[in-house]
Formats: sequence, C-alpha cells, structure tokens
Amino acid sequence: MAPLIASTPETLRTTGWSDYALIDSGDGRKLERYGRFTVVRPEPQCFWKPARPELWDKADAVFDPEGDDEDGRWSFRGKAIDLFPLAWNDVRFNSRFTPFRHLAFFPEQAANWEWLDGRLRSLQKPRVLNLFGYTGVASLACSAAGAEVTHVDASKKSVNWARENAALSGLEDRPIRWIVEDARKYVAREVRRGSKYHGIILDPPKYGRGPTGEVWRLFEDLPQLVHDCAALLDDDASFLLLNAYAARISGLSLAHLTAEATAGRGGVIDWGELALVEESDRGAEIGLSFFSRWSAS
Repeated sequence: MAPLIASTPETLRTTGWSDYALIDSGDGRKLERYGRFTVVRPEPQCFWKPARPELWDKADAVFDPEGDDEDGRWSFRGKAIDLFPLAWNDVRFNSRFTPFRHLAFFPEQAANWEWLDGRLRSLQKPRVLNLFGYTGVASLACSAAGAEVTHVDASKKSVNWARENAALSGLEDRPIRWIVEDARKYVAREVRRGSKYHGIILDPPKYGRGPTGEVWRLFEDLPQLVHDCAALLDDDASFLLLNAYAARISGLSLAHLTAEATAGRGGVIDWGELALVEESDRGAEIGLSFFSRWSAS
C-alpha cells in the first residue's frame, strides 16, 4: 500500500495572533510585531513596495545583514533589547534577538503547530520525536496537547532555551526528554533499540554541526534520516512531518522522499509551503519554507 500523494500543493498560511503579526513587507524587507516590539528583518523575495511605509521608521529593532549569509547585527531605536516573553496558545517562550536575524523561533511554523495540536488531542498518550527541535516551541505545543515528547537538538544552548521555555509554559513536569545529540546518531540508536513513536517531526537546517563536530548537509544526509525515521513509526503511527528551508528544494520533492520512506504504510501525503500573511488590506503573502506531511488518514 503506497501512500497517496496529494495531486496539488497546499499553502499553509499563518496569520497574526496576539503576540505576532506580519505588519508590512516590501523592498526586500519585512516589518513584524513581536509582542510589544516592532522589528525589521531582511526578506529578499519581497520584490513589491511596502503598503504602509510610514510605519517602518518607528521600528524598535532593525537587523543589518553582513554579506549574503544569515549573520549581522541588530540596531535598536532605544535601549538594546535582550529577551522578552511571548505566547502561542498554551505555550510560553522567550524570544531573543539572535545574531542570525531570527528571534529564537519561526512564526510561520504556527500553521504546523496548529495541525499538530489537532492531531495529537485525538490520540491516547501519543509519543512524539522532535528532531532539530531548536528552542522547543513545537515540542511544547505537542506536550500541551498531551504527548510524551523526545526533543533532540545538537546545540546544548538551544536545548537549554527549550527547557527554560518549558518552565515558562508550566510544562517542566510533563514527560519531555531533552537530548543534546546529533539527530542521525540518535535516530540510528533508536532504530537499533526498536523504539517506536506515534509522530515524528523533522525540521533540519541546510547545514549544521553536531555536538562533537558531526557535519550535517541537507541534500546529502536527509534521505537516509527520513528512511530511518520511518522505521521508528509505530504500527498505529499518526504522522511524519518534514519541513525544510532551502532554495533548491520543493514540497513535491519532500513528498516523494516521504512516500518512498513510508512505502507499505498507506495513508496520505500533503505537501506545499508555509507562508506568512500580511495584515494589511492587500494581504501580501511570503512563502518561507517547504513541507511534506505523511498522515495515517
């Protein structure tokens, strides 16, 4: 029984919530609201003009990139801002002005958090594995929905941030395992142990390093990891969610990789991209990552 791949892509649109909004975009940048702060960050694909240019000079923080990579520095309109609390549904977390233009989470992933919440609340004590878990918002969304979660990331700093976010959310006593390890090594060991999960989340970077110098390259290493993850799915597993930020990848290619890995399980695979929706009258949309989601039904 081969899984059925959706014939058309889907755009998962994240609109604003109480602690986040895409206010405006254009001229290669986006203007966002994070809690009580407004922030300007680069976004090269915003080829259009801003809808509300009068708002941009009032931003509390602006990221100035250095070269073509993610590095750069923040400039603040007033006093420098370190970290500040935000929330999404029952999850509380600290946002930070990192040196990589991100604010310690990716708001467009809220569409996936909503989907995970809906699936998990219908299951009895589901076990979820979250690989490349970063600061833990997805892990905590799963935990709040009743899942037993294993959170894996190669960065000790990121895992410590995730544990702090669990405490902020009042979830520190929930069954969450915090693992600092290379995702490939952890998954391979879990396969040897015969471990099983009802849901698996993969959100790998294009390039990264493990805690003992392991090198991760998305295009070289992702296929084997997805196949190994499929081997960890329980007979009554619910989902395998794969997300990727890379210009040379597509939701369709991720869907076919997922289909190959889950061959024999049946189910369906939807695929497409995640987008942020501007809260202006024109409602411009910014596609930011690609996804593939296998689900049992």
